Amino acid sequence: MTKVTEPESLQELIADCGAIPRMRAAATATASRAAETAPAWEIDERCRQHVAELDEYV
Repeated sequence: MTKVTEPESLQELIADCGAIPRMRAAATATASRAAETAPAWEIDERCRQHVAELDEYV
């Protein structure tokens, strides 16, 4: 676990902010890989029957 502390100088704040794009890029790459490996989502007959008599799906 990483302990997060407040920056004590302007230089620390700038360094922390400079890391944000790298952290976001890593998170985006991880999410993209997860989406690529996720199984396809399909509606089966049981789901169709569940909402068959609804005029409007709510």
